[in-house]
Amino acid sequence: MNTIVWEVKYLSLPRVIRYCKKCGVKTEYTSSGSFRVNAQKKHLDIWLIYRCAQCKTRWNLTIYSRVNPQNIGRDMLNKFTCNHAGLVRQYAMDTRLIKGNGADVKTPPYRILGDDIDLSQKTRVKIVSEYPSGLHLSKILREKLSLSQKVFDQMVSGGMIQIENGADIHRCRLQRDTIITIDCGQGGFR
Repeated sequence: MNTIVWEVKYLSLPRVIRYCKKCGVKTEYTSSGSFRVNAQKKHLDIWLIYRCAQCKTRWNLTIYSRVNPQNIGRDMLNKFTCNHAGLVRQYAMDTRLIKGNGADVKTPPYRILGDDIDLSQKTRVKIVSEYPSGLHLSKILREKLSLSQKVFDQMVSGGMIQIENGADIHRCRLQRDTIITIDCGQGGFR
């Protein structure tokens, strides 16, 4: 069996959608690329700063609230205070954290890197991503295989496309890695 790796690469950070008090409507917010660290006696508050795309109003995404600095560690605290780009990206891509702060996440533009599949051969596809996201695996597969929704559904119901762990492929979202098996038999499927 052939094994192919597809990597989902995000081209930018996701935009956040939330109500802007100044604009009076839900608008998109973009990450400023900066953290705010505020010390109150023996505790810290840490936020990732976002700006409204319309009026530039600031919104602070809570990362830590009233946490003891010793629980974070000196190295990590230094990354927060220096606005470490990798750490900014990690928190800006954390859809659970963003939704937990009462905002929605708009899927950022992405590209799927990896070889095409010969549908006449049984193939294992490992789909990897640096960050889990709200992207549906079915969308990634349809896009990379150039399949219509109808043909994709027929292939799934016929057992030709399956997630290795047996989960429902229509409900699964992109994780750090997922393995898909594609077996269309001799001659492929179209």
